[in-house]
Amino acid sequence: MSTLRELKGRIGSVASTEKITSAMKMISSAKMHKAEQALRRLVPFRSQIEGVMAHLMAAEAEYSSPLIEIREVKSVALVVFGTDDGLCGAYNINIFKDVLKRINECREKYGSGLRIVLYPVGKKMIKAITKIAGAGIEVKVVDGINTRSNLEEIGAFTEVLKTAFLSGDVDCVDIAYMHFHSVSRQRIQIDRLLPVSHEAISGGKHTDNPNSPCIFEPDANAIFNSVLPLYIASTMQDICTENNASEAAARVMAMQSANDNAQKLLGELQLEYNKLRQQGITTELLDILGGQVER
Repeated sequence: MSTLRELKGRIGSVASTEKITSAMKMISSAKMHKAEQALRRLVPFRSQIEGVMAHLMAAEAEYSSPLIEIREVKSVALVVFGTDDGLCGAYNINIFKDVLKRINECREKYGSGLRIVLYPVGKKMIKAITKIAGAGIEVKVVDGINTRSNLEEIGAFTEVLKTAFLSGDVDCVDIAYMHFHSVSRQRIQIDRLLPVSHEAISGGKHTDNPNSPCIFEPDANAIFNSVLPLYIASTMQDICTENNASEAAARVMAMQSANDNAQKLLGELQLEYNKLRQQGITTELLDILGGQVER
């Protein structure tokens, strides 16, 4: 009977785990849908800014900005988005592996003496990134930014990155994050935030009519320098939202896998419990029948 009690206890524990993982899956799914809606709301604003920037850069007008200045790369900043919480499978591990690969690629491209500054975002990523500090790798943790940061906090973090670039502390700023495709598919992506390139604004596409009759007021350069910071801010906001959606999707899949495993284990334990219970009943019946025969 002690074995039956032990199995019953394990069945109750696994059943509780199944309920917890199912609830966590529902919560993560709700967060993912919320992030998806936020991504859709960003599309009109971002598209309008990209349209204005594309017209400006395609027009026969002179424009200049320190934010588009391309210079010799001696120092690279890499912002790495991870998660603050666990239970999302190999999400952070996959990003960390790709960051290590990117570091090696940068050193091959720009030389072994390259200075690399890492800006980790998320408690899990901070813990992983701080372990590789040293040997030309510097880790900077910015207070007030995490995976749940609001628009103002994201804007403040963007200003920190812009200041580092404009002051010459770093020569380019890249961002590593998980690009959201669907619930079952997220892809690691590394984009260049600074300096801003024409290809990044136009998505690699050129306007069909660069000589379209556009009148710029007050002038093209003034508009360019007014819209460019908005473009950078919208890019950073889009990346943060993509990361949130990907994190929630990864957690949905992890909880689904855990729930499936719990159901499978629950079925196995229930079958074993029924077998032992049936065996106990059969033994008792045989004992009763054996006692009647002896009489």
